[in-house]
Amino acid sequence: MEDTYKTITSLAEGSYSEKRSRFISYAIPIHTVEEAKEKIEEYRKLYYDARHVCWAYMIGADRQTYRTNDDGEPSGTAGKPILGQINSNGLTDILVVVIRYFGGIKLGTSGLIVAYRTAASEAITAAEIVTKTVDENITIVFEYPFLNSIMRIIKEENPVVLAQTFEMNCEMTLRIRKSEAEKLKSRLLKVDTTYLKE
Repeated sequence: MEDTYKTITSLAEGSYSEKRSRFISYAIPIHTVEEAKEKIEEYRKLYYDARHVCWAYMIGADRQTYRTNDDGEPSGTAGKPILGQINSNGLTDILVVVIRYFGGIKLGTSGLIVAYRTAASEAITAAEIVTKTVDENITIVFEYPFLNSIMRIIKEENPVVLAQTFEMNCEMTLRIRKSEAEKLKSRLLKVDTTYLKE
C-alpha cells in the first residue's frame, strides 16, 4: 500500500514572458478545497487588474480531488497545462495560480499551453518538495494496571504520542504510518481491557 505523498513546504513563485504577455505564477501549499478557494480569491483581489487568473489544485494523499480553471482563456489552454505540471511532479496538497497580463499580441492555443505550462513549472521548480507519510491516528483506552505493557509496545512500535491521560481508565492518542497501523492496533488490543475509541 502506498503511504507516502509529495507536497511543497511553503509558497514559491515563478514568472514567464512571451510576446509581451507576462505570466506570474505561485505554488501554494493547501489542505482543503475551502483553503484553495480562499487563496484563489485572495490572488484575484491582489491582481484585480490582470486579464486572467488561472489555476489548478490537487488535494489528498490519494490525489483524487482536483480542479482546474481557464478563467476566460480558450478551454484547456491554462488550467490543464497547470494541472499537468502538478501531475508530472507527482504533487498533492498544492494550488498553482498563474496570473496573465496581456501584452497585446495573441499567443494562439499552443502558445498559451506552453506559456501556462512553463509558468507553472517555474513556480513548482522554485518550491521545496517534501515526501510525507500518510498517517493514521489511533485512540486507545485501557485500565491503569496495564500501562507498562502498553508503554512497552509503544516503545517498540514507535508511534508519535499526540495526547495521553492517566487515570483509572487511561487514554492515549497515537499517530503512526498507515502501513504500520494494523500491526500496532492488533498488538495493543492483545493487552487485557484495551479497546479502540472510535
